[in-house]
Amino acid sequence: MTSLIARLILKSRFHILIAISVVEIASRLGLLKGIVELSPVALVAIIVAAAIILFVWNKLPVAVVAMLVCLSLWASGILSLDQALAGFGDPVVIFIATLFVVSSALEITGVTAWIGKHLIRAAGEENPTRFAVLMMSLVAILAMFVGTTGAVVALLPVVIVIAARLGRKSSQLLMPLAFAAHAGSMLALTGTPVNVLISDAAVDAGAAGFGFFEFALIGFPLLLGSMAIVVFLGEHLLPQRNGAAIPADFSRHARTLVEQYGLGNDIHRLRIRGSSHYVGKAPSTIDITHNAGMQLVAVHEGDTARPISRPHIAEGDHLLLRGDADIVAKFAADTHLSFRERTAGADEVLFTHKSGLAEVAIPPRSGMIGQSVFPGMVTESGDLIVLAIQKAGTSTDEGELRNQAGAVVLGAGDTMLLQGTWKALDTRLSDPDVLTVGSPDLVRRQAAPMGNEARRASVISVAMILVLATGLVPPAVAGLLAAGAIVISGILTAEQSYNAIAWTTVVLVAAMKPLGTAMTETGAAQLAADHLLSIVGQSSPTMLLAGLFLLTSLLGQFISNMATALIAIPIGVAAAAGMGISPRPVLMSIAVAAAAAFLTPIAAPANALVMGPGGYTFGGYWKLGLPLLAWFFVVAVFIVPLIWPF
Repeated sequence: MTSLIARLILKSRFHILIAISVVEIASRLGLLKGIVELSPVALVAIIVAAAIILFVWNKLPVAVVAMLVCLSLWASGILSLDQALAGFGDPVVIFIATLFVVSSALEITGVTAWIGKHLIRAAGEENPTRFAVLMMSLVAILAMFVGTTGAVVALLPVVIVIAARLGRKSSQLLMPLAFAAHAGSMLALTGTPVNVLISDAAVDAGAAGFGFFEFALIGFPLLLGSMAIVVFLGEHLLPQRNGAAIPADFSRHARTLVEQYGLGNDIHRLRIRGSSHYVGKAPSTIDITHNAGMQLVAVHEGDTARPISRPHIAEGDHLLLRGDADIVAKFAADTHLSFRERTAGADEVLFTHKSGLAEVAIPPRSGMIGQSVFPGMVTESGDLIVLAIQKAGTSTDEGELRNQAGAVVLGAGDTMLLQGTWKALDTRLSDPDVLTVGSPDLVRRQAAPMGNEARRASVISVAMILVLATGLVPPAVAGLLAAGAIVISGILTAEQSYNAIAWTTVVLVAAMKPLGTAMTETGAAQLAADHLLSIVGQSSPTMLLAGLFLLTSLLGQFISNMATALIAIPIGVAAAAGMGISPRPVLMSIAVAAAAAFLTPIAAPANALVMGPGGYTFGGYWKLGLPLLAWFFVVAVFIVPLIWPF
């Protein structure tokens, strides 16, 4: 936990420095003089108003705005420095950070893409309504565990491809995809960081927190109503167009590359047995030139799909050979190598959960122009293998002949097919001397078959959910244990786990959380609650929920729903206390309002993701968004109190 907090502070140091500089300059110019003489309530009101304006203005990063809020609370004397920075050590913030690690593990191992592809195929292509319902159900289920953004990213390419097969415009499916993810985020505690904040706020207010699946009591009505609106009104409220920006579909990427470079079915991976005479020999001594019709492509170290780096071959290493299956089988029998008969193509041999393929092109002025390369050559880094080369302007057949002929001098426009571990492909292909055709990370997430890492990621995720559901340990502990298990088991490296965390979200929550403390301690939350109660009337808790929903949902169309929730939570808790009712229905209503991000593309990242592929305009969201917003209003105001009484 200490390491994670330290990393959080290091990751956000740039934002902190900017915010400190702004506050320091204002202080030196005397801009804070006079302001600090105002009452604490007035100061909090000014800070909140300024934050909302800056969030809507959208010229500063949201993390910088959050840090300015945090430091302004300290500079104005409202909070001590420890109080102003307490959010960075808050268990809720740590738990939110760990959720990003767990969801990334499910994504990067292909679990989410695998689920998406198989369940969407189960819908069939003959019934558009059935497909839409299953698509929305699936994205909602995924959003429970990987969040709205992760769920939409996983299914977006698949939905676009199937939309084309169904003869439907992408605009008819992609907005429902994003909106269903918002509803799905209300199915479990892990659906969105807002749910975690809501549950934590309930505990702080002296009530019981919300259980892991307790959110589903309201999430299912939200999802079912959203489906009904899309099925009956979607075709009339959504435009009929395809977007200009269609994300690439990499589901057949490996097979395409194998066909493009003429590799066919003649790539074989043979395991070296302990009885083979190759054991103990140097890889360079392997000579198969006397075997006509065979070519040694690479020697892999163990089962890693990485070029061998040690000086001697050992049992369990693998030879990658190219040639006719019968000839390779005879060679394997003569040299005590394990050979498995197969009917699959070379793509399944070369494209696994551990290793993959990447195509790179040689751009003009590349430092590689004039270099001599040949199939089977290990790159300078020692962790990638050149499988094939194709000269610019040649056909596949001509390219295949060149690949078999030996060394090729590279020129501008030539392409190479590289094979190596996913980590090596991710790391090495950022070289400016080559242009990568298709991001290896995107290819892996969409098309790589699942392996042991996927099973381990699934087991760890299920274990975390069970621990959270049973309440055996606090959520932060469960999240840290799961994130730690993911790193220890090798699913993600420590660096990958740090990169998986959406630090902007974490900094936003950590820096804005002290605002709730300030609003409570200064009485600003109580004052805002009193004003709200004076408008809606003290005798009607239903009107209170309506007022809070309108405040939270309308702000949430223009600023982060996280920031909106952090502003609305202390007001809601204070209003509930002033009215003498339970804070639980009030907080759950705020959670529903925060999820109702339907009217603009900037309301949530998921909305922005589908804007280009769906061909939507900025003002095109409200037509379908308004009926959904109305349904969320009905649920938040009238159904929530039936489940969690006042």
